[in-house]
Amino acid sequence: QVQLVESGGGLVQPGGSLRLSCVVSGRTSDTYSMGWFRQAPGKEREFVSAISRNGTTTDYTASVKGRFTISRDSDKNTVFLQMNSLTPADTAVYYCAAAATSYMMITYRARSRYKDWGQGTQVTVSS
Repeated sequence: QVQLVESGGGLVQPGGSLRLSCVVSGRTSDTYSMGWFRQAPGKEREFVSAISRNGTTTDYTASVKGRFTISRDSDKNTVFLQMNSLTPADTAVYYCAAAATSYMMITYRARSRYKDWGQGTQVTVSS
């Protein structure tokens, strides 16, 4: 089992930026395809972005494409989500998740594929 700890959330004005981090411990992070999800009050948890084990493949939901960038640093066992041009619609708790896979270049959108989750970090976009 792997442990995931997110950080970097907070309150930001519309148009601002935040960088979320997810530190992976228990096993080396490059064993996993990693994902970011978010859940707004009263809504289902939704896919935001994912990155493959070797970092060469990334995926984004349409609403964040061009504004968010996912990356990973295997030496630091950390996955990042750089969020720019934030809007109030981005307000949610953001969760990091890990999907064990033998494939180096695959990403996953389905929540069911991810077995390990962090505790979440709150992102609030408001003026």
